[in-house]
Amino acid sequence: MAQILVKEVLTPQIKLMVVEAPRVAKKAKPGQFVVIRFHEQGERIPLTIADYDPDAGTVTIIFQEVGKSTLHLGEMEEGDEILDFVGPLGREIEERQFGHVVCVGGGVGIAPIYPKARALSMLGNRVTSIIGARTADLIFWEREMRSVSDELHVTTDDGTYGEKGFVTQVLERVVKEEQVDLVVAVGPLIMMKMVSLLTKKFSIPTLVSLNPIMVDGTGMCGCCRGTVNKECKFTCVDGPVFDGHQVDYDELMARQRTYLDEEQRAMEIWRMKKVEEEPTRVTR
Repeated sequence: MAQILVKEVLTPQIKLMVVEAPRVAKKAKPGQFVVIRFHEQGERIPLTIADYDPDAGTVTIIFQEVGKSTLHLGEMEEGDEILDFVGPLGREIEERQFGHVVCVGGGVGIAPIYPKARALSMLGNRVTSIIGARTADLIFWEREMRSVSDELHVTTDDGTYGEKGFVTQVLERVVKEEQVDLVVAVGPLIMMKMVSLLTKKFSIPTLVSLNPIMVDGTGMCGCCRGTVNKECKFTCVDGPVFDGHQVDYDELMARQRTYLDEEQRAMEIWRMKKVEEEPTRVTR
């Protein structure tokens, strides 16, 4: 059991939880993730570690409510306990001095890009960060990202906050104006694909953190497989951080759409059960 110590609503759809998990916190590194489960028959959900405090024994997770399980998680409160909180899993990002690093976070990917930017900054790298989302309501942790960046750019697709447009527009401007030694990107697959296509034109090494369908998180089920450098890789044990120029994004995006109908049905059934469980109101 892992107890929820702190819960924060960052945006209407994005929530933060600080969880008591001392053994995970002691071993966690930037780029790794956990797999959580609420009950014995529950779905396993992989979530990137957004922050960790070995001394306090806590791990911070940030998630967007998009399906049944994340909606369920979003309803849990401080003091509630998560049945399984397994980790840290996956390989951490390489921590060394690269020079000038650009960290790009899109949507809920802002959360996992933060520990990477912090680690790279602490090693003496110059860090330029770019964070973006569809609209202002989905931007979060701007202050946190600014605290670990030498320069921060904020974009929204609709222009409701920061610069109007996509993170790739700012990235292209930065790489044209300055020497960039490494780009690290976390966000939707299509965003990471466009970032990788851009940096490949400029021959800039690029790391991305993949988020495919995953079940066990230990390399046994094979659900998280993808093609990297024309080879089959398991995201949970070979990644989740990979060379962005070698990832077959089209294959991953197709696999991500495999269970959309089932996910929608599961969410509808869960919502119906929630309505049925509500106490009957007596009208006078």
